[in-house]
Amino acid sequence: MARPLWEVADIFRLYGEQYRQAQGSPIPQSHQRVMRAIEICRTELLGGHVDVCDQCGVSQVSYNSCRNRHCPKCQSLARARWLEARLDELLPVEYFHVVFTLPQEIAKIGLQNKRHIYNLLFRATAETLRTIAADPKHLGAEIGFMAVLHTWGQTLTFHPHLHCIIPGGGFDPSGQRWVSCRPGFFLPVRVLSRLFRRLFLEALRSAYEKGELSLHGRLVGLQDPACFQQWLESARRREWIVYAKPPFGGPEKVLEYLGRYTHRVAISNHRLLDIADGNVTFQWRDYRHGNRSQTMTLAAGEFIRRFLLHVLPDRFVRIRHFGLLANCHRAEKIERARQLLTPLEEILVRNPDPDGEATCTETDQDDLRFCPECHEGRLIRIGTFTPASRIPSHIEGIDSS
Repeated sequence: MARPLWEVADIFRLYGEQYRQAQGSPIPQSHQRVMRAIEICRTELLGGHVDVCDQCGVSQVSYNSCRNRHCPKCQSLARARWLEARLDELLPVEYFHVVFTLPQEIAKIGLQNKRHIYNLLFRATAETLRTIAADPKHLGAEIGFMAVLHTWGQTLTFHPHLHCIIPGGGFDPSGQRWVSCRPGFFLPVRVLSRLFRRLFLEALRSAYEKGELSLHGRLVGLQDPACFQQWLESARRREWIVYAKPPFGGPEKVLEYLGRYTHRVAISNHRLLDIADGNVTFQWRDYRHGNRSQTMTLAAGEFIRRFLLHVLPDRFVRIRHFGLLANCHRAEKIERARQLLTPLEEILVRNPDPDGEATCTETDQDDLRFCPECHEGRLIRIGTFTPASRIPSHIEGIDSS
């Protein structure tokens, strides 16, 4: 995939300082760290290394990555390593994809209480799936699944939701038999939605009563218990969206999906179309109208504000495993599941997308270490330089990556 013409880093470098000065209140430290990391990513400020091709002899200077999890340029290698670890965990069954979304009323509280609301979202989702799956009227089994938090919509608005990837079945209550779900059908979404809504709102009410929620600005009125109760009843009367996408059709499709979504950030560099006159133009998909491709132009300051809405709390874990896939016993239970399932011919491959369109980003070519000039040799590292030092004199003037 060709390198993009523009990057989020360009927006921060051109307009970041103006954004900082325009803020009426101090910018959170977490936002400042993300902005700084993206601004200096792959620049001389982070140091770097020098490579030479073992075939044609061309030299190349490469600057180090910031490795911040919000940086669009730094997710490719992290994703590849994470996917490699998931290869041995896939089961030879149909996989399902279920999305749990918080309504806008809850999202507004989430903006002021990110860590708390995100944790409630994970807990309510996990309890919902495990409770309904264990019910003999539905599946009657102990299931396992992975949940990935996304907080953005296509136009960078705040839209918290969980993508859950679920093997189609689980252990019966005795643990001696694998119970498979019906082909093409996992669990009824209406039932999931109702229980998810009840569990989340009960937990939210408990957090409010314990004084664990911060409510200020436009939400200051909710500090009054009567107002909060009225608001809670309004949220309870709404239908909450739980969406089951078509099943993947096999484990080989799971890695393709995971490669696209597990390490995604709010917007990729490839969606940026133009940066000019203090504005940013980018591409987005209108899912409500036939998935049509649209363009949107925002003032640079508004683009930065929206991007920073999706900065995660420090050390927050956005990919979690539950049930039989929980970290504490995942290896043991996966092995048990394989023993119970009918052995199938190995269908997984190391590269589920040979064309690279689904999983490659702008950093993949650097990770492969192939020579960009002759396309035959491999780049051999011959030296490094620190942020405080100069590039060695004998290679000054060489193009950097």
